[in-house]
Amino acid sequence: MILNLTPHPIRLYAGEREDGSDDLEPHLREVIPPEETPARLATIELGGGTFQLVEFGHAQNLPPKRDGYQYIVSLVVALALVDRRSDLLVPYREVRNASGTVIGCRTLAQPV
Repeated sequence: MILNLTPHPIRLYAGEREDGSDDLEPHLREVIPPEETPARLATIELGGGTFQLVEFGHAQNLPPKRDGYQYIVSLVVALALVDRRSDLLVPYREVRNASGTVIGCRTLAQPV
């Protein structure tokens, strides 16, 4: 089972769909709705002078690993946990409409 822990629906399009089209439906394969609470990468402000010192890398709202489950998360969440979690997926191979806005992806990827 794949759960979407991003704050928006994930639209998966067929690989042959070209960018720059507003004709969405013919190549749309699946829409994965978001779960109620998205996973986020928390930050801890450590102070600073000219620049703010910020510690990144603490994932929030990410369920524990469970057999048979994979989770779609943002790339920053997946990269922060790449050495600790093998159940995280990210949108890959973006699909853009005629105005250049990302509207979905062609596949999901597992960062390694």
